[in-house]
Amino acid sequence: MVKRSSLCPSDWTDSSGRCVLYFPLSKTWANAERYCQDYGGNLASVHNLDDQQLIQSVILSITKKYPEAWLGGYDAQQEGTWFWSDGTPFKFDYWDKGQPDNNRGTGHCLVMNYSARNKFDDQPCYNRKPFVCAKKL
Repeated sequence: MVKRSSLCPSDWTDSSGRCVLYFPLSKTWANAERYCQDYGGNLASVHNLDDQQLIQSVILSITKKYPEAWLGGYDAQQEGTWFWSDGTPFKFDYWDKGQPDNNRGTGHCLVMNYSARNKFDDQPCYNRKPFVCAKKL
């Protein structure tokens, strides 16, 4: 069940003090982050299983499936040291089996809904994917 909040703009969903929105546009990670910033937010961060499941339910309500989508995780500054683009601590581990694997030296940006398990994966930031933005209330 996706819950709407009068505190979030129309079409955005309330998620623990944040508003989230899925954009079914095909963008690189950096262009998706810039797009989210234009809306006053960042690519979404995920801090627990509730966040993960709520974001998945937002995507499912729009697409009727679980496509891969950019989130705000990246390790481009130092391999293996993950950050969220919104500045919050990266503590939630939801990587798929064998991930992150650096994708032959190019996997520095995080997608959700990877594999049949719908987990996290690190992929090249130049790939074009839909994405999820989040902004504080």
